[in-house]
Amino acid sequence: MSRTRIGIVGAGFMGSVHAAGWAACADADLVAVTSTPGKPPTQLAEQYGMRACATLEELLDLVDVVDICAPTDLHYEITLAAAAAGRAVICEKPLARLPAHGAQMIEACREAGVPLLVAHVVRFFPEYAAAKASVDNREIGDPAVVRLTRATFQPAKPAGNWFVDEQRSGGLHLDLMIHDLDYARWVAGDVVTAYARSVRGARPAADVDHVAAILRHRSGAISHVEGSWAYPRPTFRTRGEIAGTTGVLEFDSDRSAPVRPVLRAHPEAGDTPLPSSPLAEPPHTTQLRHFLAVLRDGAEPVVTAEDGLAALRIAAAVDESITTGRPVEVEAPA
Repeated sequence: MSRTRIGIVGAGFMGSVHAAGWAACADADLVAVTSTPGKPPTQLAEQYGMRACATLEELLDLVDVVDICAPTDLHYEITLAAAAAGRAVICEKPLARLPAHGAQMIEACREAGVPLLVAHVVRFFPEYAAAKASVDNREIGDPAVVRLTRATFQPAKPAGNWFVDEQRSGGLHLDLMIHDLDYARWVAGDVVTAYARSVRGARPAADVDHVAAILRHRSGAISHVEGSWAYPRPTFRTRGEIAGTTGVLEFDSDRSAPVRPVLRAHPEAGDTPLPSSPLAEPPHTTQLRHFLAVLRDGAEPVVTAEDGLAALRIAAAVDESITTGRPVEVEAPA
């Protein structure tokens, strides 16, 4: 079987992370990369022997899979173009800036008959995967209370920091916290309501943000999820506790250091935290290797496009709750 031709859209921080991951996959061939229209990303292209494309259309003619590592607000239009060209899509989280766009992306890929996979990489971190397996094996009975924390510093870029532009990124709860919103749903089931508060919701001029959300699951379980962009560099802390009817699971990076910040020097990245694992293979590589098995061998995906949309809908409910000060119902699957 021939190698799968990969094209990366986005040559910044996550583009470089994904390029390193694909380079470690034996059946993947890094063929092309594109970024800002009219500015071919020559540096990343040269590093991995890719063609630096001036446009998305040029890249689509060369590849089998489009790996979207562009800012969140661009995921929608890139996915629609890739689907129209008959290319499989791997999309960095979150699936889209808006739930309606996420639903349209899924429908476009379904109609085109191409796969759409969403890179919720936390599902591939060993401590999170092991805790999920323990829940599935009923080692703690039924999940009742889930507590999750992800705390780091606010990403910075030399220019055009789209992370802090909530119209583009969706803010902390859509960019960072969505990892744990997805994980809470993965271990405790669908979420029906969200109630949240944030620093910027109370003080819009604040130069940091911290969000606390309470999720009510259809199963009756409750999740407490915290996300923070208020810590000093290079802090990256994660904590988890899953209390069930017969036991409790815990993991804490302050005690076991399963997550540590790795800051990659990249001219377009600036200061962006990247959690990694003490294992030999980075979780981003494990994730891409799995996605390749899904595309080539029909493996059952650990995370689906529908999972990505569900997480996006929870994040949208968190956003609305921050704005209104009231609990908000999470949009149910169609």
